[in-house]
Amino acid sequence: LSRRKSADIGGLPRNGLLMRLALLFLGGSLLMYTRWKIMGTGPPSFTEVDNPASFAENIILRIVNYNYYYSLNAWLLLCPWWLCFDWSMGCVPLISSAADWRIVWPAVLWFCLIGLVSQALFSQDSNKRRTLTFGLVLLVIPFLPASNVFFRVGFVIAERVLYLSSAGYCLILAYAVGYCSCHWRKHKRLLRAATLTLLCVNVTRSAQRSQQWRSEQSLFTSALSVCPLNAKVHYNVGKNLADRGNQSAAVQYYREAVRLHPKYVHAMNNLGNILKERNELKEAEELLSAAVHIQPDFAAAWMNLGIVQNSLKKFNKAEQSYWNAIRFRKKYPDCYYNLGRLYADLNRSIDALNAWRNATMLKPDHSLAWNNMVILLDNTGNLAQAELIGKEALKILPKDHTIMFSLANVLGKQEKYKESEGFFLNALKINPNVASCHGNLAVLYHRWGKLDLAKRHYELSLRLDPSAPGTKENYNMLKRKLEQRQRTVG
Repeated sequence: LSRRKSADIGGLPRNGLLMRLALLFLGGSLLMYTRWKIMGTGPPSFTEVDNPASFAENIILRIVNYNYYYSLNAWLLLCPWWLCFDWSMGCVPLISSAADWRIVWPAVLWFCLIGLVSQALFSQDSNKRRTLTFGLVLLVIPFLPASNVFFRVGFVIAERVLYLSSAGYCLILAYAVGYCSCHWRKHKRLLRAATLTLLCVNVTRSAQRSQQWRSEQSLFTSALSVCPLNAKVHYNVGKNLADRGNQSAAVQYYREAVRLHPKYVHAMNNLGNILKERNELKEAEELLSAAVHIQPDFAAAWMNLGIVQNSLKKFNKAEQSYWNAIRFRKKYPDCYYNLGRLYADLNRSIDALNAWRNATMLKPDHSLAWNNMVILLDNTGNLAQAELIGKEALKILPKDHTIMFSLANVLGKQEKYKESEGFFLNALKINPNVASCHGNLAVLYHRWGKLDLAKRHYELSLRLDPSAPGTKENYNMLKRKLEQRQRTVG
């Protein structure tokens, strides 16, 4: 950026190098400081399923397994066919004895590396030394942070750590092809064909892998053939199926995840949720109880266990489970909402209202909590308070048709017919196919004396839901009143 005279040109390399080093130092220091502010001084904590070799008590076994991981990484560079989004949870079984045939691969890896290093150091060809040294540095140095040598890492294999190392591998491979073409002149055509084939195969594989990354479904299912022993793979396939509504298939994958890893609490929690929805409450309770026993601070599992226990009429246990969830996760609006439902079932109206109020304080747009407060106050005869809560809710959720519906009912009971009508009509503008809304609006018109409008909305309600409770009786009463009016007029 600075202009220099021609006499100063000899100082440019030295000053430029110093400037670059200073910028790198400042940038690195800033990154380290940022990391320290975010992460603190302690290292991240990992579990045995993340990196089982690092938890092996025997240091020899640990070293052997680390070297086996290095050989697998080298194989992925040479032949990137086995690719998986996650290599933890039993994907790569540990080598536990000298009789395991896989112990050969670390030996092959070190034999090749030692051969390359000796050529880089002692070759008579200076060009070869420079190229191989640079290639080995690019290959090895970027991989060192992931090697478990300086600190424990949170994975067995992570394909992303090979991105930089692949530059060194490509450089060594290109040099090898050039070297062979110079010394094997008789087989030049064969070498060209082999190189072209290698390029085509890798391009095809890259395209195929890119297609697998286009969706979660294809990515997760592609891992099943690579790591069938990986519980996390089965869990992710199951979760993807559950998200798409295929719960029956999801159950099978969740069960397999739990079978492969009996302490997999997230799989237990999700499986318990599906079983709860399918009304298989006993098994759901067993799974969720096991999950919180394994991981006592698992707040979501405590809440789901409370829901199941509530369904099983185990109210005291359900209440305790909800409070355990809140103890481990202070800001948990959904848990307060479910706790409020429990209290409402037990006719503890004040406790229910307090729980729902907590839910709305933590999550102001918690529609269900607002609506339940309005309904509970309506049912207990506190119509004025129900009106205030409903209007407060609509300030935050102005387009929530369920709250409009509940508030309209409250206003109708207070004989504020015009205001009630407005909320009913606004709710129907947002969702015109709610039979109960048409039915209750018809009741409002019936009481208000607007019988023709009442008749119209009764008919709309019955058309949408012919079995709506009470609507048919009210409609028949209205028809008799209209017939009586006609006879009187006649």
